[in-house]
Amino acid sequence: MFNIKLSMFSATRDLEQKIDEMHDKVIECSMYFKEAFDTFIKEKRSQNYRRISKKIKNIESQADDLRRDIESGLYIHNLIPDLRADVLQMVENIDKVINEFDEVAHKFYIEQPDIPEKFQPKFKNLVKQVSECAENMAIASRAFFRDFATVRDYSKKVYFLEHESDKTWASLKQDVFDSDMELAHKIQLNTLVGDVADIADRAEDCIDAVLIFTIKRDI
Repeated sequence: MFNIKLSMFSATRDLEQKIDEMHDKVIECSMYFKEAFDTFIKEKRSQNYRRISKKIKNIESQADDLRRDIESGLYIHNLIPDLRADVLQMVENIDKVINEFDEVAHKFYIEQPDIPEKFQPKFKNLVKQVSECAENMAIASRAFFRDFATVRDYSKKVYFLEHESDKTWASLKQDVFDSDMELAHKIQLNTLVGDVADIADRAEDCIDAVLIFTIKRDI
């Protein structure tokens, strides 16, 4: 009986470590995403950009493996049954944020957009805002298992950054369509700006769910 309990404790610790690693992957992705955009502005589709984009792809692949391991652990070992559904949704939401980072980085590589210099500061600010939004989401989500006060504190930062990214997106969109670029160029840039802004929306969706889970645990 002691061995069974010890084995279950070990399995739970392994699961907690993998959930922690999922949150780490979000932060890693956000850091590389900012680096990727800076590199693209300077070098376009260079070998450096390809290297960074591949790092994001590898992180996305590792996150998929972690998600599957976590899902299997929750069911096979019957771990934390009272939180199983919430943890599953949380992990799936985190994985979607990571997927967004990967898809947008790859889209820049494939489409090779020309970003006029006058738009670059706002575009760079948008990338910074959505990346920091995702990072704060990861911190808040991680705290769900440890400290509800931290969940709420960092959730506020997520909502603030998502709101700021919306304002930057709207301003940049107007700048693009007010310019004298060809319509096809405007549409391409507008779509990419929207894709970047969507990362913050995904992070906000994660936090919406985490706050509901937190309320349920706090009752």
